[in-house]
Amino acid sequence: MSHDSAPQPLTATAGLALQGSLRPPGDKSISHRAMILGLLSIGETRVEGLLEGDDVLRTAAAAEALGATVERLGEGRWRIVGVGLGGLVDPADILDFGNAGTGSRLMMGVVGGQPVTATFDGDASLRKRPMRRILDPLVRMGTEVVSEQEGGRVPLTLRGPREAIPITYETPVASAQIKSAVLLAGLNAPGITTVIEAAATRDHTERMLRLFGAHVEVTAHGPEGHGRTIALTGQPTLRGTDVVVPADPSSAAFPLVAALIVPGSEVVIEGVMMNPLRTGLITTLMEMGADIERLRERDEGGETVADLRVRASRLHGVDVPPERAPAMIDEYPILAVAAAFAEGTTRMNGLHELRVKESDRLAAVADGLKANGIAHIVEGDDLVVHGDGTAPKGGGTVATHLDHRIAMAFLVLGLATREPVTVDDGAMIATSFPSFLPTMQALGGRIAP
Repeated sequence: MSHDSAPQPLTATAGLALQGSLRPPGDKSISHRAMILGLLSIGETRVEGLLEGDDVLRTAAAAEALGATVERLGEGRWRIVGVGLGGLVDPADILDFGNAGTGSRLMMGVVGGQPVTATFDGDASLRKRPMRRILDPLVRMGTEVVSEQEGGRVPLTLRGPREAIPITYETPVASAQIKSAVLLAGLNAPGITTVIEAAATRDHTERMLRLFGAHVEVTAHGPEGHGRTIALTGQPTLRGTDVVVPADPSSAAFPLVAALIVPGSEVVIEGVMMNPLRTGLITTLMEMGADIERLRERDEGGETVADLRVRASRLHGVDVPPERAPAMIDEYPILAVAAAFAEGTTRMNGLHELRVKESDRLAAVADGLKANGIAHIVEGDDLVVHGDGTAPKGGGTVATHLDHRIAMAFLVLGLATREPVTVDDGAMIATSFPSFLPTMQALGGRIAP
């Protein structure tokens, strides 16, 4: 898919109750990591349920350019034959990551720890996103930044060392991408690479490193959601393995909230990952009074998954603590939509990281709420939404800023507002949820060009 193609506006209109079941696409975070660790392993990795969105396909192309054999076997089924640590080759061309922030940043960690040289680039949105937070620890580990744009933005070129230098690094912000880049670079370091995080972030990298044969020790600093120290023993022999990718909770969030706000709805969302570092939205919605029932909890691919039965609910406003942000950082746009239907005030605290996502998501959400007549205010890094328990007016056109989550969130809004809601471009939805439109239409949602 071209990121420079003509915009594809979509409009959502309120209609009948949503009914039925669905399985969201595979988790994007795990899909990226399966490709990357398949590249760095010896032997064959087989992946089931891979998210075949544009972001992950860019990571797959980068893995192939760095020397892996990458083969699609069928829908969501992929085979990767890796080259092992130290076996990467210089790519023949620029690694174009399109809109993929996670893929580009994690692969910078890979290249930064290996004796290869590669140039990273992306679309207009990715070129605006800060990479300095990734580059700073990599430079300490021996990575040479050959060239970069102002502020460490792409396009940039990295040259990795023969062996990375093991470091102890305290992340300046709660970011699984920073942590993962350091750990991936540390795979080729002789010794222990340690990452200290003040607030626990999603731990898929640690879990998957163990699955592929690395030794990773995690020490908690306090209750769930507080700090952790992650210590990786470098230069392991990674072995290819089988990976089953659970359904992405960040993608599940959109039909989930739609079922809560469209009157009379009842939807079952199957196979959703229940990793406690990814379920902040579900916790928050249940505090707001959401009727969400977990069914058939089970283990898939090292992660707990469950089916979720969701029924339309009367919601009320809550205060969302800032320490919950790492467990739901991608879900604040859709939470703001739920808050618009709640009775009372919902305050989302500490959203500074939303300003450096695919767009300035905090500003984009606020503008979308304003366009649809929803009372709100931004106070510093906090978003405050005021609802009266009834359906907002709607009727606005929302600027998505090439951000898939902004597009999906406001299309969900339009399924329950008094007037239709239009997003200026839905093309970017394919980066994370390629089947979003037919999925929502199959449930009864009225979304159309």
